[in-house]
Amino acid sequence: MNSHRNIDVQRRILDAVNTGKLEALRDLIDGNVVDHDPAPGQGPGPLGFMETFAELRAAFPNLHIEVKHTVADEHCVAIAYKLTGTHRGRFMDIAPTGHTIIVRGVQMARFYGGHMVERWGALDELGILEQLGVAPGRNRMMA
Repeated sequence: MNSHRNIDVQRRILDAVNTGKLEALRDLIDGNVVDHDPAPGQGPGPLGFMETFAELRAAFPNLHIEVKHTVADEHCVAIAYKLTGTHRGRFMDIAPTGHTIIVRGVQMARFYGGHMVERWGALDELGILEQLGVAPGRNRMMA
C-alpha cells in the first residue's frame, strides 16, 4: 500500500468524525485495531472509536478536526491537527458551558489493507478543561 492510499483512509476517518457519519469507521478501522492511547472508557475496535466520537460530538455538536500537517510513508500517517467545538452537551460530567474550545493534537496511525490497524496520539486535554473553566489556566501560546 502506498502513502497516498493511507492518507486517503486517514482523511475518510476524519471526514466521518467531522460529519458525524461514524458508521463509516466500521469500514476504515480494523476490528483488531490496537489503540496505544485510548480515550478514557474507550472500548475495543471500531465500535470503541464510534462510541468515543459519538460522546465527543454530543458534548461538542460542531466538533471539527482540521489537519494542519501530514507526514506519511508506505505504512504510517502522522498528523498534527486543530480540534475546535462549542460545549453544548455534557462532557466528563461537566455541564454545558457554551464555551468554544481550540486545542491541538497529534496522531500517528499504521495502516494495512486499507484499514487503520494501530494508533498513537495525544490531545491537549488540559487545554480543553482550562477553556471550559474547570482547570486553572497556564501561560501558553496557541498557534
